[in-house]
Amino acid sequence: MRDRKASNKHQPPGRRQLDHGAKTARSSWIYGWHTVRAALGNPEREPGRLLATAEAAARIAAEFPLAAPEITPRDALDALLPPGAVHQGIALRAPPRRAVALDDILADPAANALVVILDRVTDPHNVGAVLRSAAAFGAAAVIVQDRGAPPATGVLAKAASGALDIVPLVRVTNLARALEALGGGGFWRLGFDGDAAETLTGSAQSGRIALILGAEGRGLRRLTRDSCDRLVRIATPGRLASLNVSNAAAIALFEIIRGRKTT
Repeated sequence: MRDRKASNKHQPPGRRQLDHGAKTARSSWIYGWHTVRAALGNPEREPGRLLATAEAAARIAAEFPLAAPEITPRDALDALLPPGAVHQGIALRAPPRRAVALDDILADPAANALVVILDRVTDPHNVGAVLRSAAAFGAAAVIVQDRGAPPATGVLAKAASGALDIVPLVRVTNLARALEALGGGGFWRLGFDGDAAETLTGSAQSGRIALILGAEGRGLRRLTRDSCDRLVRIATPGRLASLNVSNAAAIALFEIIRGRKTT
């Protein structure tokens, strides 16, 4: 994992050394124990430069003996990464995993495939949290429109807590066309709308399902709504009816899985 240009892994690199090449087109820094561990264990990831404090290096070596981290002071990692980044003493710069296309999802023969589609969700924390829920409940993919969606780097990867290397983040050019393709591929498209008459628990939950959620406040765009087979809402008996999109996604995924287990 060591950069070939590094002169000595035992010599703490300075800030200028760490910053060199950090913003390349093909690689970026990801950080945090769960995030880096998942990336190191993903065979689809090419090896990259691994930086770690002495304590974190010993911990990572116990699980990944072939990893060769550059021992790096914690304050150097603080200077390299975004302000406030909770890096836990470890950071990895590596190319992203192999891109998965919508056609790959459509070609999956699974009769009960489940995907999550995000419409105009631009906050990397939310996208990362949705990926984490998607991984927990076995979703096949999270699909976003490429324009406006956050890159799969630092903040998003950390929020996903390793899920970025488990669930594909599929980027499409046109969301309405992607929904049309999913419908043609046998997916039942459920769009979430707080004003919908039907609740999720009252809708069909078997077969191939696409859960479509919009950004908090703005909701689904008209073309997205028109592309749905049905609009549903999450039943919230409390006085506050609206939910953060990542919370809504987690509840929706849970309801679908629970519904399938009871049918």
